[in-house]
Amino acid sequence: MKLQSLDELIENLQQLPTIGKKSATRMAMFLVKNKFQAIKIANSIENAVTAIDECKECGNLTENELCEICMSNREAKLCIVEHSKDILILEENDIFNGYYFVLPELDNDKIEKIISLIENKKIEEIIFGYSPSIENEAKIIYLEDRLKDKNLKFSKIAQGIPMGVKFENVDITSLYKAFSDRTKIKN
Repeated sequence: MKLQSLDELIENLQQLPTIGKKSATRMAMFLVKNKFQAIKIANSIENAVTAIDECKECGNLTENELCEICMSNREAKLCIVEHSKDILILEENDIFNGYYFVLPELDNDKIEKIISLIENKKIEEIIFGYSPSIENEAKIIYLEDRLKDKNLKFSKIAQGIPMGVKFENVDITSLYKAFSDRTKIKN
């Protein structure tokens, strides 16, 4: 049995991150059998892709020219992250109360925006919210060098062993970082 429109739907669903053929097939079958739900989902997708854009100041997702975070009054700290979804996670969990900047890769125009943000928001500390990798370490070093004349404190998120994971399941770099960046326990 060949259903061209179903095959096309499955193929398009497979383009989504982490969706393989089996998951795409299950979703496609659900959507085909639940037409009202499928139309609601299609409308939500259309609304989101037309209404949401990047904040002109920080790169976060927003339905306006500037995101709510950039328009609010926050601590004089700037967390540079790789993806806007990182901001969503930090905000949903009330982990950070400063400003953000999305910088997936080094780009001179975006670095100039960071400098402008530092000056406009009177930023005192830059926190690098990148996951550990050699590439990200190189980015951090480069950015610190570019921003060194701004009289800022620089820090990065701690790295190490995730809670509940045994040494045998941890890569050697993470294990090394966990030991070298250890903190003293107060008596």
